Amino acid sequence: MSTSMLHEDLIFLNYKTTNFKNLIEELSHILYKKGYVKESYTSAILEREKQFPTGLKTPGINIAMPHTYPEHVIKPAILVATLENPIDFHEMGNSSNTVPAKLIFMLAVTDPKGHLEILSKLMSIFSQEDKLIDLYNSTQAKEIIDKLNKVLN
Repeated sequence: MSTSMLHEDLIFLNYKTTNFKNLIEELSHILYKKGYVKESYTSAILEREKQFPTGLKTPGINIAMPHTYPEHVIKPAILVATLENPIDFHEMGNSSNTVPAKLIFMLAVTDPKGHLEILSKLMSIFSQEDKLIDLYNSTQAKEIIDKLNKVLN
């Protein structure tokens, strides 16, 4: 997996927002403004989250991995946000439950196989409470990139 998907200007620490919809709109707009995704990306993520929610109950820090189909992506990237306050996502595999997520991985992938590879590699740390907490408590964007590169490469 290429490290080129992680960029310091796509890492947000202690991000503040008010609700799920605002979070998706704000973060996807950043990807759009920086040329990573098409304008359709925001609505595509919101629609996909209704059908296939991405909130995960994980040890220590709950996470969410909002993403959508490659046709809405121009170039691959992973936007990472640690949230000051948790935002409720519907739970992956059980949409009647909500998960108060504090660590967000917004994926923009151009290759469906690459998407599965990234998810698989990220999942390897999601069961490790110490790694998730360490990632969440990072104080600099470069720290998050360095920690994730160890998993993704």
